[in-house]
Amino acid sequence: MTSRIAQPREMYVGGGAVERVADAVTALGVGRPLLVTDPYLHSTGQADRILGLLSGAGLAPGLFAETVPDPTTDCLDAALAALKGHGADCVVGFGGGSPMDSAKAVALLAAQGGHMSRYKAPRLNTGPALPVVAVPTTAGSGSEATQFTVVTDSATDEKMLCAGPAFLPVAAVVDYELTLSMPPRLTADTGVDALTHAVEAYVSRKANPFTDGLCLLAVSAVGRFLRRAVADGADREAREAMTLAATRAGIAFSNSSVALVHGMSRPIGAHFNVAHGLSNAMLFPAVTAFSVRAAEARYAACARALGVAGDARPDAAAADDLVEALRRLCADLDVPTPRRYGIEESAWTRAIPLMARQALASGSPANNPRVPDAAEIEELYARIYR
Repeated sequence: MTSRIAQPREMYVGGGAVERVADAVTALGVGRPLLVTDPYLHSTGQADRILGLLSGAGLAPGLFAETVPDPTTDCLDAALAALKGHGADCVVGFGGGSPMDSAKAVALLAAQGGHMSRYKAPRLNTGPALPVVAVPTTAGSGSEATQFTVVTDSATDEKMLCAGPAFLPVAAVVDYELTLSMPPRLTADTGVDALTHAVEAYVSRKANPFTDGLCLLAVSAVGRFLRRAVADGADREAREAMTLAATRAGIAFSNSSVALVHGMSRPIGAHFNVAHGLSNAMLFPAVTAFSVRAAEARYAACARALGVAGDARPDAAAADDLVEALRRLCADLDVPTPRRYGIEESAWTRAIPLMARQALASGSPANNPRVPDAAEIEELYARIYR
C-alpha cells in the first residue's frame, strides 16, 4: 500500500521560533499578509508582537482580530471582507485551532469564492488558495500541520469538516513559549484533543506506517507530560513536550484520519457551544470502550505508549487498561458530563437524532475500527449525558 503524505513545506520549531515568522512569510515571495487572530490575543498585545515582526521585515501586514471559538460562516464573511480590503496576498493564522482554521478557510474563499458549504466533506479540496503560515498558541488542535478546517454553518448549526491539500499551511511556526500562558482548563482540553488525534489516527482504518510512529510518540508524551502541564503552566519541559505532541498528532491524523470521537464531537460543539477539546474528552472513554474489541492490538499499543500497560500484558487486557486510563485521566482533569456542563436533558435528547446524522455525514465514523450505525451513535450520545 502506498500512502500519500503531506505536511507544511517549512516548519520552524522550538523556543523562540516565533521570531522567525517574518522569515516564513518572506520566503513565500509575498508582501501583504493578513494576520487572523482572536480578540484575546489582540487584547494581550501578542498580536501586535506578530505585526511588529512582520512590519520590521519590510512587510505590510493587516489585521483581522475577530475570530470566534468554533469558526462560523458569518465570521468568515467578515474576515474575507478584511482580507479583500487589505489586498492581502497571504494569511497568517495566529492562535488556537479556531483562528488557524479561520485563516485556512478564508485563504481558500479568497481564491475560489462561494459559501463554505460548497467545500465540506466528502469533497476533497485541492486549491487554489492563498498561502497560509500557521502559528499555534495552544497545544492541541494540530491545525498548523493539517489538511483540514472545521467551520460551523451559521444558518444551520452544522459543523462542517472541510478537507484537502488546499487547507494545508505552507509553513508553520511552532513555539512552545507561546503556550506558557494557557490556563489549566484550556491546557487540559487541548491536551486531550491531541491525545484523541493520536489514538484515533493510530486505530483508524486509514492508518499507515508513516503516521503510526508519530501517533505513538504523541501518545507517550501526553501520558508523561499532560498532567504536569495542567498542574504547572510554567513547566517548560512539559509545555514543549505537549506542543510537539500536538503537532505530531496533527501531522498523523492529517495523513491518516480521525474517527468516531471526532465525528460525534463536532455536532456537540455546534449545537451546544462546547469547546472542541472538551467535547472530545466527554466522548473519548465511552467511544473507546465501544471500539476496542474491533482493534485490540492497536488499542493495546496505545496503552503501552501511554504508560498504562506493560509489554507482557495481553492485548485484550491492555486495550481495557486504555479505556480505564482514559476514564481516570478525564476524572483527574475534571472533564464534565454534558449534564454537569449545564446542558438541559430535554435539549440534549431532542438533538441526538440530528447529531447522529451529522456525525455520520462527516465521514469520520467510517474510519473507526468498529463502524457504528445511527442507532449506536444515538445510544452513545445518550450514555455519556449523565
